[in-house]
Amino acid sequence: MPGPSRRKGNPGGTEAAPRHKASQPSPPTQRLLRGYSFDPSLATRLETALVSEITYRIPWELLEPGPRGEYVEVVDFDPASECFYAPVDLDEPAVLAQNGLTPSEGNPQFHQQMVYAAAMTTIDHFERALGRRAFWADRWRRRGRESEQYIPRIRIYPHALRDANAFYSRDKMALLFGYFPATSDRTSGQFPGGLVFTCLSHDVVAHETTHALLDGFHEHFLEATNPDVHAFHEAFADIVALFQHFTFPAALRHQIARTRGDLANSENLLSQLAGQFGHATGTRGALRDFIGRWNDQLGRWEPVRPDPTALDRATEVHERGAILVAAVFDAFLSIYHAHSRDLMRLATGGTGLPPQGELHPDLVDRLAREASKAAGRVLTICIRALDYCPPVDLTFGEYLRALITADIDLHPEDPHGYRVAFVEAFRRRGIFPEGILTLSVDSLRWPRPEEDPTEPPGKMDAMLRYFIGGIQLRSQIDTLRYLTSRREIWLAARDIRSRLHDAIAEQVAKAEVLQRLTGLALAEFEAPPGVKAHRDGVPVFQVHAVREARRMADDGRMLNQVFITLLQKEVLEHQGRRHEVRCGSTLVIDLGEQKVSYVVRKGLGDRGRLERTLDYFESGLGFSPNRTAATYFGDSREIFAALHSDVHG
Repeated sequence: MPGPSRRKGNPGGTEAAPRHKASQPSPPTQRLLRGYSFDPSLATRLETALVSEITYRIPWELLEPGPRGEYVEVVDFDPASECFYAPVDLDEPAVLAQNGLTPSEGNPQFHQQMVYAAAMTTIDHFERALGRRAFWADRWRRRGRESEQYIPRIRIYPHALRDANAFYSRDKMALLFGYFPATSDRTSGQFPGGLVFTCLSHDVVAHETTHALLDGFHEHFLEATNPDVHAFHEAFADIVALFQHFTFPAALRHQIARTRGDLANSENLLSQLAGQFGHATGTRGALRDFIGRWNDQLGRWEPVRPDPTALDRATEVHERGAILVAAVFDAFLSIYHAHSRDLMRLATGGTGLPPQGELHPDLVDRLAREASKAAGRVLTICIRALDYCPPVDLTFGEYLRALITADIDLHPEDPHGYRVAFVEAFRRRGIFPEGILTLSVDSLRWPRPEEDPTEPPGKMDAMLRYFIGGIQLRSQIDTLRYLTSRREIWLAARDIRSRLHDAIAEQVAKAEVLQRLTGLALAEFEAPPGVKAHRDGVPVFQVHAVREARRMADDGRMLNQVFITLLQKEVLEHQGRRHEVRCGSTLVIDLGEQKVSYVVRKGLGDRGRLERTLDYFESGLGFSPNRTAATYFGDSREIFAALHSDVHG
């Protein structure tokens, strides 16, 4: 037999055994962080103590102390006490090993952890629903000429003010949370005079984060051109916070068991927002409850039935917005009960009425699964509908049409009746769109350009195909598809918008049909009676946003879409007063079929809309910050500070 091989420099005379290279673990996909499921008040009650805390699962990212990541930066400065709290380091090994710090009302570092976890959970829901990265509102600056400034992350101040308030500030590009002493009323269920921190409420953090995300999506929804605009901002923020409750498994099962599966007629945490905040300010209930309210005369909570005339009387922003939230929650309840009806029949021998006593744990688990699935679908529909909204002057009825259209595109068939549930719920709350003949699902879908009866058959379709090919949209969007950095995506989208503007301006000016399609008015338009238009030079328009989305439909089709928003501003004079009226349209383009699927217009040619907008401006019903906002925040542009102060105070 041959002897052992020898190698020069080997003292033993034999070949050294190869070393095994340790495999490197893949980076984690999620970060686990402990926090409150609703707010700290649940931890002080025996019934809810076991479900008062949850573990948030958020996308993994390396963090600097603060925490400071890709989307948010927590800055813990308390102006009232002129104190900077030491920032938490969530990547510190001992903190990582315990899934973050232990929930505590008295630990500022946990407050920082809580706002980060709740904000990132909300951002993650947006990105999952839309299928793309989320961005904050751009900031405009002047350096010789107007230009946009990319905002990589938003700042979060957990202890920004000593007041019963919390708000999103576009000027500061920040979320500011307050703290305040609870009411001295011993019957409130709170520690009299004890400090309440709004940053420890999942609902408050999710609500304010949604304001910021929505502002980054449709920044002109801050301009109140009709009673629904600001109300929608508040309602949508409530919708996101509300339906995130259903992603907390333990709390969901607890509330299903407590209500015996009946979420519509029993007081429950899932249908309420900011419970501790409401009780601490002396409202005898949560800040908002969308299925019932506390009856002072009877001394108990009772469900409230839908009133189709309530919208006619509701003028306050939160009161009006609550009607929209209630309609969406009604739709969810209808879907949940329809999906769980068979389970109740099986569990009750066909009666559908559960016997006295607690529900079987297996039934609770199945009901919780159905509720979570239905809530997830409803939340996704609500977020995705933003792509199908007009960029200005939104109404509740138009949001319903956006909901229906967005769902039809992704789910052509509706075997479980999601869309019918939405239509029925909105009808019960008196929310109706304008400009349609029936309230059927087909009528609510936004019309396609080729369905326009005023255009010759085939002419519109041919013009649109020429238009899309002429601006080389597909090749331009391909540059966005494989970018991973949010800054790179933002820069590439800005360049695409610039090229699209030049291409659209060249082609639209030549084709009257494209002006009608897009709603742009590049020539003189017929103003309403008694109204004069003031134009300085050549009329201009702006390609405000270009967003791409690639989604898989139920029938296996790949939806390869682009959403383009166009804006145009006009100065109109009426009875000696000048008003800036913003108009715009959203183009939904199918890149696969090379066609414009929908155009959601709020153009200058809509005389009725212009008249309504001017009437609203001159009626005095538009938003005006109150004295509290001016005193505490010093700037009338802090819209949400004043809006939230109105309802909290």
